[in-house]
Amino acid sequence: MKRTATILFLLCFCVPAASMAQSDSAFTFLKTIRGNFSSFSVDNLDNVYLITEGRRLKKINANGDSVAVFNDVKRYGNPSAIDVTNPLKALLYYKNFSTIVTLDRLLAVRNTINLRTQNIFLVNSIALSYDNNIWLFDEEDYKLKKIDEQGKLMQETTGWRLLFDTVPSPVKIIDRDNFVYLYDPEKGFYIFDYYGTFKNRLSFLKWNNVEVSGKIMYGFNNGKLYSYELNSLQLKEYTLPPFFGDYLAIKAMNRKIYLLKNEGVDVYGIR
Repeated sequence: MKRTATILFLLCFCVPAASMAQSDSAFTFLKTIRGNFSSFSVDNLDNVYLITEGRRLKKINANGDSVAVFNDVKRYGNPSAIDVTNPLKALLYYKNFSTIVTLDRLLAVRNTINLRTQNIFLVNSIALSYDNNIWLFDEEDYKLKKIDEQGKLMQETTGWRLLFDTVPSPVKIIDRDNFVYLYDPEKGFYIFDYYGTFKNRLSFLKWNNVEVSGKIMYGFNNGKLYSYELNSLQLKEYTLPPFFGDYLAIKAMNRKIYLLKNEGVDVYGIR
């Protein structure tokens, strides 16, 4: 606990002003997963989850083998978010229907939650919690909440109007290594512990496609990848090289970059 408190204190006051630039040699091509996909996500075991043009969700393992398929991914339209934090359980969130679909490791449906039946009507972001429940941010009463798989409220924070001078509007929630990270591009990362107690804020602004993986925060902005190591407090800046070409989506995870293109997903290692 003492080490955790020290890290959080240093994060608050020791974010470097300058970053370390990296050359194109920082990226090494690893493989391409071929196919026509509209979106994708990646878990911590390098399984890639791909939404195909045929309205299917495919799970591809690190060896490139197809290990599971969900055939009804667009029952409620296009999912606005996919959380695959736990390789044994996936969340699909359909914002327009306020509906969460939970899947098991073989992408079979476990449960469906209609948030409106729980009197939760405006949610932009959700995440799987460390204990296999669900975090969400309620935009109506400005609270971070945890619900179980049936949608029952388990815990909630104090209303953010009482915590902050200006209320953030997080677009991403990430549960990693004893902390919950909520990201607002205009205000940065807000960090809570598992009891919902606010711990810290990191003012990394205007990042896109943020992720926290292996004690590293990732984000993209203006043709650059930023990585911030939570242990060493080192911020690195990588200029995305021209050989990445045109891509439809990009994600950093597990010290790799994944690029969605018309012909498939290209995977590069980050040195």
